[in-house]
Amino acid sequence: MADLNSADEPATRIRLVVVDDDALVRASLRLILGGDTDLELVAECTDGAQAVEAVLRLSPDVVLMDVRMPRVDGLTALRDLREARSTAKVIVLTTFDADDLVLRALREGAAGFLLKDTPPHLLVDGIRRVAAGEPILSPTATAHLIATLTQPQDGARREEALQRLASLTPRERDVATAVARGLSNAEIAAQLYLGLATVKTHVGHLFTKLDVTNRVQIARLVHAAGLDQQTSA
Repeated sequence: MADLNSADEPATRIRLVVVDDDALVRASLRLILGGDTDLELVAECTDGAQAVEAVLRLSPDVVLMDVRMPRVDGLTALRDLREARSTAKVIVLTTFDADDLVLRALREGAAGFLLKDTPPHLLVDGIRRVAAGEPILSPTATAHLIATLTQPQDGARREEALQRLASLTPRERDVATAVARGLSNAEIAAQLYLGLATVKTHVGHLFTKLDVTNRVQIARLVHAAGLDQQTSA
């Protein structure tokens, strides 16, 4: 593990920890993150055990964490951080050879996930959004994950999803569909001509009414019910 923080950096910078056992991935992320003045990479870790130690010691704002790593994987690290009441927000990095672990990580409280080949400007934007308190889902990653993990629709699955979505108002259904497309709150506000605060309120209602804990679960319900197909038709 390498600590990279500097005492001279402004306090307003977003402090980051990168966790990946692949040296090439860490080097790529270092180059990407080093180009933005509002980001500060304070540590690089090669497994989950190092990540937990670094996060608890350095209190970063955001953690970019691989899921599959030797010794201690990202899922275990995420659970340990949650139990330690860490306030760091974790973005899961994936290549989609570990889809089941990604969903489990989201259930454990991850703030979102991104593909490892996400374009640099989108990666940086995602970090900023998570640091600001907005969970993120890469649109491409969302579509891939849902397609991979959702079984072919049958009557029972679709009926269950429709029943859960039936409690939503028409506007909440619009927001749910937009969430399923991977749009950020700001993008939903622009598309539906709503204020950002209103979108955040609607998303909060979705979490409560649908009894879900993250935006991927909303997306899976929308997909199972066929609501996304109805909207795009």
